[in-house]
Amino acid sequence: MRYYGCKAGDKIAVAGLGGLGSMAVKFGVAMGCHVTVLSRGTKKRDEALKVLKAHDFIDVTDAAAVKAKGEAFSHIVDTISA
Repeated sequence: MRYYGCKAGDKIAVAGLGGLGSMAVKFGVAMGCHVTVLSRGTKKRDEALKVLKAHDFIDVTDAAAVKAKGEAFSHIVDTISA
């Protein structure tokens, strides 16, 4: 993330919340970034927000939620293997 220029205050998105995605959230929060998790469904919402301390969560299967956020991210960390 440092290699690609992530810095405090940047809005980053983490796609996928497995082992690598969890680490990306932790590093992003520790670096002072505003971290949003992108995931299918809401099964991992509580883990993302309460345990990992992400700032926001978007269920990408909910088109209205995706459209409502309308955010632009400076970086997207894609940890989805497929």
